[in-house]
Amino acid sequence: MSVRLIESLATTPALAALFSDESVLRAMLEFEVALARAEALHEVIPKKAADAIAAGAHPANFDIPALADATFRAGTPAIPLVKMLTEQVRKADAEAARFVHWGATSQDVADTAMSLLLKRAKPILSGDLKRLETALADLSERHKNSIMMGRTLLQAAPPVTFGLKAAGWLAPVRRGRKRLQNAFRNAAVLQLGGASGSLASLGDKGIPVAQTLNAEFGFEDPPPVPWHTQRDRLATLVCACGVLTGSLGKMARDISLLMQGEVGEAAEPAGEDRGGSSTMPNKRNPTACSLTLAAAHRLPGLVASFLSAMVQEHERGVGGWHAEWPIIAAAVQSTGVAIASMAEVAEGLSVDTEKMRLNLENTNGAIFAERAMLLLGAKFGRDVAHDLLQTAVKKSAAERRSLSSVLAEIPEVIAHLGPAGLKQLETPEQYLGSAEVFRKTLASDSDPQDDDKEQ
Repeated sequence: MSVRLIESLATTPALAALFSDESVLRAMLEFEVALARAEALHEVIPKKAADAIAAGAHPANFDIPALADATFRAGTPAIPLVKMLTEQVRKADAEAARFVHWGATSQDVADTAMSLLLKRAKPILSGDLKRLETALADLSERHKNSIMMGRTLLQAAPPVTFGLKAAGWLAPVRRGRKRLQNAFRNAAVLQLGGASGSLASLGDKGIPVAQTLNAEFGFEDPPPVPWHTQRDRLATLVCACGVLTGSLGKMARDISLLMQGEVGEAAEPAGEDRGGSSTMPNKRNPTACSLTLAAAHRLPGLVASFLSAMVQEHERGVGGWHAEWPIIAAAVQSTGVAIASMAEVAEGLSVDTEKMRLNLENTNGAIFAERAMLLLGAKFGRDVAHDLLQTAVKKSAAERRSLSSVLAEIPEVIAHLGPAGLKQLETPEQYLGSAEVFRKTLASDSDPQDDDKEQ
């Protein structure tokens, strides 16, 4: 499936195909066919009419550009779709054409079609999320002893391990996946309420028809009460997309910063025509991180737009419902491209542990000022030790000497720590605290629902 050029950085081929005109049309026609079959089963309409509707509902019979033009005038795709389908059925069976769309309303078609698309989107996103989680868990384990300097407010800070950093990316991704799976399951539900949500048009056959239709589509059972202007399930899904993509954006931001030339501690996988520049042959740009960050920039606006559209009037919204299709499609596709991009990064990320160590050493021990302050604070008090270390760090930077060598010139420091203590001061392995415990905790999180069957 080809992708529109203007959307080429905002989706994946699989999701572009899923939300394509052809796929959306097919989902709407699936609703009409399944509705007719369910109604025939419960003797609401003749079985012959249901068969004729199914025969006429072939996507190739429909002019998509004409349908789109008519949708603009009608305010919903269901009205021109039903008209076109009726004409197709009438060609073969004029009597059967009377029963097209029997008892349903336009929103039943649109909402159920979107639910079908969301049901099919879930495994696409879940597959890439599993790839990402597996790759991050592997990165964390392989680099549990790879020491690097921490960075707070973009400034050098006490050391951490790259394994801990990778586990820190993994944990919110895992939480986000669970949140997203639940949201997909709750949002992909049947909509069948008729004109005003009572399904009065089907009399006492309404609930049985809905149950049969629900089973046909494989949605969660039992089918919900019609939810025409109650949009909380879809809102929860869009919000879950926003939160997960924000977490992926944080990971992408970290990696893109680690890729900076003057840092050089990690890099996205390289490849032909990947990460280059149109003018600078030397460049290796964070392409996948850029796509993820772009998605993370888009999602907050989409979330806000959907939430504002929730305020819908009475039994059928004016404008709010009509705003949703492009918002949902964009949110799911943006989330999908972010997941796929970071899965590719995590699976092929190159990590330069030597450069991590070099960058740490180039701080001349300044990142161990906290450690020295705590050691000296036990003797002189925290405030006195803080002032002493602040002066020493400034002198270390000005003279481009190690912090320990500057502290060695202060008699009271030597008296308290001794030469051996000063020598050990700038050993990063001795100032990692509970980093490995935290890494294991973040990386070992498991859930018995992780391997639940995708629908």
